[in-house]
Amino acid sequence: MPHRLRPIPVGVHPALLYPDYRSTTERAPSGPLIALEQSEQELAVAHFSRSVLKPTDADLTRQSSAEPLGQRIVVAGQVIDEDGRPVRNSLVEVWQCNAAGRYHHAKDQHNAPLDPHFHGYGKMLTDEHGNYRFVSIKPGAYPWRNHANAWRPAHIHFSLFGDAYAQRLITQMYFEGDPLLPLDPIYLSAPEGARQRLVSAFDLSLTVEGIALGYRFDIVLRGREATPMGV
Repeated sequence: MPHRLRPIPVGVHPALLYPDYRSTTERAPSGPLIALEQSEQELAVAHFSRSVLKPTDADLTRQSSAEPLGQRIVVAGQVIDEDGRPVRNSLVEVWQCNAAGRYHHAKDQHNAPLDPHFHGYGKMLTDEHGNYRFVSIKPGAYPWRNHANAWRPAHIHFSLFGDAYAQRLITQMYFEGDPLLPLDPIYLSAPEGARQRLVSAFDLSLTVEGIALGYRFDIVLRGREATPMGV
């Protein structure tokens, strides 16, 4: 069982109520939060067998009978805990829209092409050093109804389980230099000093020559340098 986890410091995660992000006004708690003691369940280790993986789970461009449309990318990074230790053999799930900015989901009725060869979901386990890697298509921007002429910047959703259930994190990865970032309430809801932790960096060493550009996105679970939540 891992050691007891330290409290999450202020200034890491977005506020539960951020009025510019309209849906938080509907889901934010109306009263003060109640602190709970860390139980054995929270500190229990989350185990995942490699049997949960299919051969194409970490390559979102190989999950159909033909190639999806769009710029292929490689995303890789290391997952570490609050003490800088690698989080080993831990499940990482990702989901995203296609290159035209549309999700492969019945509720997404955005007037953009639906790529039949891109489902937009993948999963992988970190290795012994906490590293993960997957291949995908760079997602497009898309409109949403938060405010007038609102567009989400290109992003990929991440779900991580960590070593213990109390390390659970759902977040979003953005792309450096995206002009929509300064206009996006979800990105801006993260504390200013922590926002850059949500932005991936172009990494030439991850690029596959002639095939895909590479982006690095390291993730920290809990602690002062934690990757902020992004939902």
